[in-house]
Parts: sequence; C-alpha cells; structure tokens
Amino acid sequence: MNKQAYLSIQARYIESVLYLENEPIDIQTLCRISDYSRDEVVQALAELQLHYADGNHGIEISEFAGGYHFMPKEELWPVLKKNYGRKIDKRLSKSALETISIIAYSQPITKKEVENIRGVSSENVIRLLLEREFIHVLGRKDVLGRPFLYGTTKKFLQDFNLKSISSLPKLDELDKERFDEHE
Repeated sequence: MNKQAYLSIQARYIESVLYLENEPIDIQTLCRISDYSRDEVVQALAELQLHYADGNHGIEISEFAGGYHFMPKEELWPVLKKNYGRKIDKRLSKSALETISIIAYSQPITKKEVENIRGVSSENVIRLLLEREFIHVLGRKDVLGRPFLYGTTKKFLQDFNLKSISSLPKLDELDKERFDEHE
C-alpha cells in the first residue's frame, strides 16, 4: 500500500491561492494574502515543489517573473502543444514578435530606435503590444522631444515562459550588431 504524505495546512493554503490566482504571485503577496511569515511561505513553497516533483503529477510549482505559479511539467510540453499550441503564436504576428524581441533585448528603447532596427514604422505594433500588456512605458528619454522608453512586462515573461529577461536566448554576433545600432 502506498504511504501518502500529507501537506501542511500552510502548504495546502498556498497551493489553493496559487490555483485560484492563476498567475505568478511573489512571496511578499503570498505573505500578505495568507498572513504567514516569509519563512512560513518559503517553507510551504518548498514543500509544494517537493510534493509536485514526484512522478505522480503533470504539473509543478514554477518560479518566474518574480513569482510562483502552476505550470505543466516540461516533459509534457510536446504532447500539450499538439492540443493547446503556444498561445503567443496565435496572438502575435511576425512583425509583433520581431518588435517584442527588439524591445526585450534592447530595453529601455524608444519607438524611433525600434523603427531604425526594423526599418519600418512600428507605431501600430507598439500600440498592440501595449494593449496586450507585453510592454509598458518605462519613462522618457532625455533627448529632444523626450520620447517614451519602452520595456517588457511580467506578462511578457509569463506568456513567453521566461523567469527573467536574462533567460532570453543569447544573440549571435550578427544579431548583437543589429540590436546595438540604436545606441
């Protein structure tokens, strides 16, 4: 007979919060929601990660974008992709993917700098990325006209399954030169 390990009440509560929120939640927010100390939340997360690490579950607790959430286990992605695909592929055109890539690798960056790299107008694509909350205004560049500076958001990290911007694939030399042209 299989001996079932029981989760602590703190781990079960944090598990429920992560399920209900359905987006990455940072430790500070989990502390506020649960009234648990930071140590209790960290311990509950560790307990959950261990619990979901065995071969009996198709999901795990993943950390990225500064928070924790449920995610299918990596070995299931090829099978799941057949039925669910990558949400982002369905939502963004090639020009939008190119623009978000430029912004991600070069942030903070102005619209004009994006256009210089792409060689075409990017106003509509940037508007779309703002509406979809993949990018946001970080501030203004201290030059004539004070144009907006754009950067990526936590939603971008989540939808592209990145823990942080440093998780982006490294650029080869040719791409680096292309992206550095705006500076």
